[in-house]
Amino acid sequence: MTIDEGYIKYDSDWTPGPAPDQEFTSLLDRWRRPLFDAGLIGHYEDLGVGYGNLSVRVGSSEQFIISGTQTGHIAATDGQHYAHVTRYDIDRNRVSSTGPVQASSESLTHAAIYELNEAINAVVHVHSRELWDALKDHLPTTAADVSYGTPEMAREFARLYRDTSFRAGGVAIMAGHDEGIVSIGGDLEEAATRMLALAHSGESASI
Repeated sequence: MTIDEGYIKYDSDWTPGPAPDQEFTSLLDRWRRPLFDAGLIGHYEDLGVGYGNLSVRVGSSEQFIISGTQTGHIAATDGQHYAHVTRYDIDRNRVSSTGPVQASSESLTHAAIYELNEAINAVVHVHSRELWDALKDHLPTTAADVSYGTPEMAREFARLYRDTSFRAGGVAIMAGHDEGIVSIGGDLEEAATRMLALAHSGESASI
């Protein structure tokens, strides 16, 4: 397996600080748990890296609360495992965040997705070999030569939102990010439920 995961590629401007607002982090943990239980968020033991993250928009701004980097192995999270992204610059590959941990390595992708439509208030990014193999090029799929955590990946989601069914269906496959799948929603329940429904359909198909 060759997983390009867990390593921050952007220029990180991180200010250590208190945990983000508990209202947000409790909501994130509530929906993270079923994703973790389904194996969609977790940890590659052989590689020593975590995978999967989720975020929610803060109010009507472009700021968001997101899983901290390398927290995939944690079954039950609290505020100490999340970061508040306060600013970002996609073209300059830069993310500013504050909190007990640095923001996820996928923060630029989340930021780019929030820019697509102010009605998008949550983003979920998971890993599943089974779903990725089955759905790549059947659901909206990013270009295979574009890797995670880069400005190019951020722009790929803009292309998918403009030119494919990603806007309506809310799920996309990251062809250049092995096993990576993203869902979006008007709230975290919608984004997470879309991903859990995919996992359930995959289980049903294998029975």
